[in-house]
Amino acid sequence: MSGFVFSEKPIGIESGEGVTLVGEDGTEYLDFGASYACTPTGHCHPDVVEAVQDQAAELLYVQGSYPVESRTTLHEKLGALAPDGIGNVWLCNSGTEANEAALKFARSATDGTKIVAAKRAFHGRTAGTLSATWKPKYKKPFEPLLEDHVEFVDYGDDEALAAAVDDDTAAVILEPIQGEGGIHPAPQSYLETAREVTEATETALIFDEIQTGIGRTGDLWACEGYGVTPDILTTAKGIASGLPMGATLCADWIAENAGPHGSTFSGNPVVAAAANATLEVVVEEDLPGNAAEVGGYLQDELTALDAPIRDVRGEGLMLGVEVKRGANRVLRDLALEHQVLALPAGRSVVRLLPPLVLEKRHADAVVAALGDVLTPDAKAQSGS
Repeated sequence: MSGFVFSEKPIGIESGEGVTLVGEDGTEYLDFGASYACTPTGHCHPDVVEAVQDQAAELLYVQGSYPVESRTTLHEKLGALAPDGIGNVWLCNSGTEANEAALKFARSATDGTKIVAAKRAFHGRTAGTLSATWKPKYKKPFEPLLEDHVEFVDYGDDEALAAAVDDDTAAVILEPIQGEGGIHPAPQSYLETAREVTEATETALIFDEIQTGIGRTGDLWACEGYGVTPDILTTAKGIASGLPMGATLCADWIAENAGPHGSTFSGNPVVAAAANATLEVVVEEDLPGNAAEVGGYLQDELTALDAPIRDVRGEGLMLGVEVKRGANRVLRDLALEHQVLALPAGRSVVRLLPPLVLEKRHADAVVAALGDVLTPDAKAQSGS
């Protein structure tokens, strides 16, 4: 008997275009999850499809020590698009690999052993990244991990963060906006404090931009909106429009002391071609600007919605809607009654991560759908 790692949803998907997914029965769904932010240019953007097809016809794979045009171009492109000072690029296959590499690079480049991470954080599912992930449900089946070398602090607490970082700290790893933890943007002072204390102790500052990067928050990288540059930045998910790709961007002092790390499939030519095309579309079509404009509009409309909503938070097209009922029930009703696909971020937060080509008419549709799904509860509570 075969089995599945993921539990299957009752909606089979056959095709997709732009912000729309089409089910096996022909039903069209608005995709407000983008499979955890993996399709910033929309489904099957023609430029990305063409790049993949052209590269697949020429060369599917050769290992990373042989120069290949698509891979070389991606190194150059990512280096040029990286925040100033962290233009060294290591390619891999996923976000958890990018974060695992970041932790290893930090250990190798410093004399420290301790990792400081935040409560509510999610950084991946390898042994190292799970150790820096907060929620016990992800870790319990695989313990013991590396907990003895990880200290967790309250997210947003400047004093607690400063107190935790010492001369034995190899890295501080933070999400500029916590995703899995409920869509919590970092206070400005928190990331500034992180930069100050890591510089003072010669500790590596890692920003996990697996979910926030590639234009999602209104800037190409979320850290740019804060004006804070880390020593290491990790990215994945949307970088290749859903094909398996991750990258670790780092400063010279990290790259020079990164140690003997490697990956068989680093910079796969076909996936690199997809990433090149994705980045070109993101920049040329100014998808970060669209995320800022339409995301701001969506956040305003959700905030004004007359429905039982506790909070609406986030940046750009990375939004969390905290509801007064279970998020999974809301998501079920959105999908089955209104053909809107979204994601949870904990028990009470509906997470919205649509493709960055979203238009205001799509935003209006999801606001109306959420209103319809949530309002009956409000009526029941008021006794009407």
